[in-house]
Amino acid sequence: MPYATKIVLHCPTGYHVALDQLVEQFITDGVKFVGVVGHDCERVEEIIDELVVGDGSDPRRFLLTSSHPGESVAEVVEFARLLSSEYLGDAQVVELAV
Repeated sequence: MPYATKIVLHCPTGYHVALDQLVEQFITDGVKFVGVVGHDCERVEEIIDELVVGDGSDPRRFLLTSSHPGESVAEVVEFARLLSSEYLGDAQVVELAV
């Protein structure tokens, strides 16, 4: 089953190598937004951005990202819900498991 258009990525322990493959699946599934919450979420967001851009040769690889230090998963779900235009739809919460 493909991922939703909007993802709230909960990272209770910060970055994990599984993120690399997860981001590739997000792109394959047409995810447009990833909001990151949890431990070291700003760093995780930066890594997602680097993974998406890669060497810059494919302009179709794009994800809108945001990080939410000090916020709860529920707060970030609400933030994602408020995104409009091409970002309409419900947010799916995904936990980056160790």
